[in-house]
Amino acid sequence: MTATADGSATLAQLLAEYAEVEQALADPAVHADQATARRLGRRFAQLAPIVAAARELDTVRADEQAARELAGEDQAFAVEADELAGRIPVLEERLRELLVPKDPNDVKDIILEIKAGEGGEESALFAGDLLRMYLRFAERQGWQVETMDDEPTDLGGHKSVTVAVRSRDAENPVFAKLKYEGGVHRVQRVPITESQGRIHTSAAGVLVLPEAEEVDVEIDPNDLRIDVFRSSGPGGQSVNTTDSAVRITHLPTGTVVSMQNEKSQLQNREAALRVLRARLLAQAQEAAEQEASDARRSQVRTVDRSERVRTYNFAENRIADHRVNFKAYNLDQVLDGALDDVINALTRADVEAALSSAG
Repeated sequence: MTATADGSATLAQLLAEYAEVEQALADPAVHADQATARRLGRRFAQLAPIVAAARELDTVRADEQAARELAGEDQAFAVEADELAGRIPVLEERLRELLVPKDPNDVKDIILEIKAGEGGEESALFAGDLLRMYLRFAERQGWQVETMDDEPTDLGGHKSVTVAVRSRDAENPVFAKLKYEGGVHRVQRVPITESQGRIHTSAAGVLVLPEAEEVDVEIDPNDLRIDVFRSSGPGGQSVNTTDSAVRITHLPTGTVVSMQNEKSQLQNREAALRVLRARLLAQAQEAAEQEASDARRSQVRTVDRSERVRTYNFAENRIADHRVNFKAYNLDQVLDGALDDVINALTRADVEAALSSAG
């Protein structure tokens, strides 16, 4: 068999690849290279559901055929054959969904950036609410979270915060679940700074980037301008007496990343390079594959209330995702990390769109 017209692999090719990856993972020498072992482990976890579904479908088809052959001798086999026949379309549809070409970034960890937008201090406080929501969701998933950079405000909000989210389980990757979170999130509530009790609307922006490994993006040191400066805390108060903060500019693209959360210049430099790699990877993929931009349309570059992907209405305890017309009245639970329903709705819509385009 050959690849399909859209470049996706056939079932036979995927089954063959699964066998190859399984054999490679059984080789102790492979695990001496952690990056290779991790990459193979992620691919194995990605292929495993397809293989399991294909094997189950083959088994049910074989059992149904055997039951048909025995039905003439025993009516019970005819009943069993009908039951098995009823399962086949369900299994075929499940396999068809699994064979929809996946985003290659689905298996990756992420760098998550949250930035306050319109709304002043209230927007910064809402950015903090979003951060806590993702931290609680990550905790429920068993993921690891590392704060890379943070610009807190005096009232406990965040002008900007960047965190890395990693999964220790190849079968529960981060990007596959959080990639739909990118975009402008709008909040409607009475701010703590509002003395008249009026409801205000403000917004915060979320950007989800698949974390790039060094093999994904090669950066020429000559393309970088690295500046160091003194870190500062809320309100401009100095929190460091040395020039430990780092600003890296990628000259060919003009991409700028600043980090000041760590105490040492070296740590901030490494954190900035990680974010830079992620941003350059996203830029390269968008340039190379125009269709990839469809999956990132919601990840807008400006934090404008008019370009919202989701609204959080505190008065009604309501969350609404405007991309899939999802609405629920459990905002308190969502902000405590119960994101599964809205993520599942977005994932399902994406799969249905892919199946529709595949014909």
